[in-house]
Amino acid sequence: MENVMIDIDRVTMRFRMANDKIESLKETFIAMLSGRLKYEEFTVFEDISFDVKKGEVVGIVGKNGAGKSTLLKIISGVLKPTKGVVRTYGNIVPMLELGSGFDPELTGHENIFLNGAILGYSKEFLAEKYEEILEFSELNEFIHMPIRNYSSGMMMRLAFSVATVVCPEILIVDEILAVGDEGFQTKSKTRMLDLMGGGTTVLFVSHSLEQIEEMCDRVVWIDEHKIRMIGTSQEVCEEYRKFWS
Repeated sequence: MENVMIDIDRVTMRFRMANDKIESLKETFIAMLSGRLKYEEFTVFEDISFDVKKGEVVGIVGKNGAGKSTLLKIISGVLKPTKGVVRTYGNIVPMLELGSGFDPELTGHENIFLNGAILGYSKEFLAEKYEEILEFSELNEFIHMPIRNYSSGMMMRLAFSVATVVCPEILIVDEILAVGDEGFQTKSKTRMLDLMGGGTTVLFVSHSLEQIEEMCDRVVWIDEHKIRMIGTSQEVCEEYRKFWS
């Protein structure tokens, strides 16, 4: 398929959840041996298909629990679908849970190299980009402090600065534009727009329809385990508002 960067082909995701409230590994083992351990299957979504072309910014909307974040994790390779296939064509930078790859005992300086390595950046590249990351994060002298002492806003600023230091071919974004104070939010939004305008293919989840309308070319609406609608951001957001009004 020409110019397709992400191909989601008949993907189903189900989770198995234990019925009984079991609070320890020992209780789980005993329940398994006695045959008391029962599971329920929970379907997040079923048999969904769509693709994203090179340079497109595609938004995903739906109520809480619709499976938006789960789908992004499948595309990023964090989760494996129960059925179906996801094909990606290009390097992916997932911005799902900013700071999840940080070690709280290490300094901000050390975590730049740790988190950057997790994202696939070389030590040489990170050393070259270090001052740029530091300047964008606005952490200054705090960069040499263990991040266990950081506020959540400081940690998010550092994580965002590392994650967006390059222009990836595919960017996966989950509700991360509310980073830091108002000034930093404006700056982070500008960087996101620069990435989107530079040819990066973007999948974007947000509960803000205003952000979706402003930043996305197309929108996928997931509802009741299925794709309810795919269309332009204006078309889908208009129907989405009507549905919930």
